Amino acid sequence: MIGNKIGHRLDPYLYYVLKKISPKRCNPNFFTLLGFFATLFASLLILNGYWLLAGLAIILSGLFDLFDGVAARKLGKVTALGSFLDSVLDRYSDLLLLLAILVYYLKRGESDIVVLTSFVSMGTILIPYIRAKAEALQVPCNIGLMERAERIILLVIGALLNCMEPILWVLAILTHFTVFQRIYYVWKKLRMPRA
Repeated sequence: MIGNKIGHRLDPYLYYVLKKISPKRCNPNFFTLLGFFATLFASLLILNGYWLLAGLAIILSGLFDLFDGVAARKLGKVTALGSFLDSVLDRYSDLLLLLAILVYYLKRGESDIVVLTSFVSMGTILIPYIRAKAEALQVPCNIGLMERAERIILLVIGALLNCMEPILWVLAILTHFTVFQRIYYVWKKLRMPRA
């Protein structure tokens, strides 16, 4: 939703920053990897209960995620491999954060939040899966209330304010709402007569 509304309108500003901090020959995949390692670090911080620092690390990961796309588009380095790597590491990043949250609450003996986090994980992985499956059937499917940007923003808020349980409830409801949004959308598109 946010991605659809903002699109690439931030590109000129991000590219200006990119030119200041990195030479023109920079590789977008390098930023993709930096984003993944920032998420890995955030996950380790969550495991140890350092919520504020974890929130900042997730923000850093998000910035790297923005820069990889800007570098690819502005420097003419958009490749199938880069897109594939970005997508795979995004899935790893999403699930690493949720796994860290799950283990954190598991160690504290809060089984209800462990189940809740598992439910969030299901919705989180189904949203991009439905898009990929739909696109394999030639149905573009980037609609939905809770895409990756929204999920990351909510996790950042939960970490920075150390209020993860209510955020997980919001994610549990809205990720699955988005799953059903996409299923319904694809169902409608596939039932339409083809030209």
